[in-house]
Amino acid sequence: MTDPGERLRSSLAADQSSAAAYGLADFDSPIAMEALRATRVLHAADQEPFPAPGRIRVITIANQKGGVGKTTSTVNLGVALALYGLRTLVIDLDPQGNASTALGVEHTVGTPSIYDALVGDSTLSEVVHQTTASPNLFCVPATIDLAGAEIELVSVVAREHRLRRAIEAYVAALPQDRRPHYVLIDCPPSLGLLTLNALVAGDEVLIPIQCEYYALEGLGQLLNNIDLVRQHLNPGIAVRTILLTMYDGRTKLADQVADEVRNHFGDIVLEAVIPRNVRVSEAPGYGQSVLTYDPGSRGSTSYVEAARELARRGVDLEPLDASAGGPGATPVGALAFGETAEPFRTPSPQTHGSQ
Repeated sequence: MTDPGERLRSSLAADQSSAAAYGLADFDSPIAMEALRATRVLHAADQEPFPAPGRIRVITIANQKGGVGKTTSTVNLGVALALYGLRTLVIDLDPQGNASTALGVEHTVGTPSIYDALVGDSTLSEVVHQTTASPNLFCVPATIDLAGAEIELVSVVAREHRLRRAIEAYVAALPQDRRPHYVLIDCPPSLGLLTLNALVAGDEVLIPIQCEYYALEGLGQLLNNIDLVRQHLNPGIAVRTILLTMYDGRTKLADQVADEVRNHFGDIVLEAVIPRNVRVSEAPGYGQSVLTYDPGSRGSTSYVEAARELARRGVDLEPLDASAGGPGATPVGALAFGETAEPFRTPSPQTHGSQ
C-alpha cells in the first residue's frame, strides 16, 4: 500500500503520461499539467462515467471534530460524482449552511429547507433545489432555523427517524430513472439529534480525518456512538469509508497520522488523499466547489480520484432488499466497529515532528 506522498507523486506521473499521449510531452511543466487536469474535469461528460452502485447509497458524512473537511468533502465528492454521470443528492444538515453556500443554493431565512422536512410537514421534493454545478446534482439546503430543530424534535414521536422517512418517501415518489444513485448527508460538528437522524437515515458512514493529531482525538467516541446506533436504531449502519484530508507532505506528522489510520482501519481508508490546497478553501467564497472553481488544481484532482474510488467500491453492493426498509440496504462485508479487536489509539504526540 502506497503512502499518501507516493500516491500524489504517482498521480503526477499519470498526468505526465497522459500529456505524452496527447502530444503534450514538450510542455512538461506545472502549468501544462494543470491545464490537462482542468480539461479532464471540464469535459467529464465526454469521458467514461463512474460506475453506478448496485443500490442507492445513503452516505452520512460525520465527525464531531470541526474543521476536518466534512462539508468540503461532501460538496466536492457530490460534484465529482454528478459530473461523472451519477445522480446525486446532497442534504445539508448543518445549521451553518456551508454546503448550501458552496453549491450556490439560497439558504436565507424563509427558504424552503431541510428544517421544513424535519420539523414541518414538507416533503423533500418540496425543499430540494437544483444546483448549477451539474444537472445531476441536487441539494436540500439548511437555514439558521435548523439550529432550533434539536429542541423542537425532543417531543416528536420517532424523532430519530424523521430524516430516514423523508428520504424513503422522496425516493419512492421518483420514477426509477430519476432516483439518485447517491445521497450524501453533511452533518454538523456535534453528536446531537441532527447527527443521530443522519446516522439512522444512512446505511454507511464516511469519516473525513484531518492529517493532524487533534483530529484523531474524540474519534473513539464517534465510533462508539455509531456502534450504539447500529445496536438500537439502525442495524444496517456501518463505517465503510475513511477519507484522509488536509494532507501536508512537508511534515512527518501527516505521514504518521495517515499510517496510524491505515494500520487500524485497513481497506476502508481510501487510497486517494486530499492535500492542503488553497483553491479548496477559496472556492466556497464564490459559491462553487473546487472542481468548478479551479478544475486543474491538485485539490480538484484529488477529490475526483476519491469520488472515483468511492464509486468503484459501490459497484458490488447488493441490490435493495425490500425487507430491509429504506432506500439503502444492509451493508455487506463492511467493517462493523463493534467487532474490531483493538480499540483505536491516537499516536503519541511525543513522536511527532516536522521536517
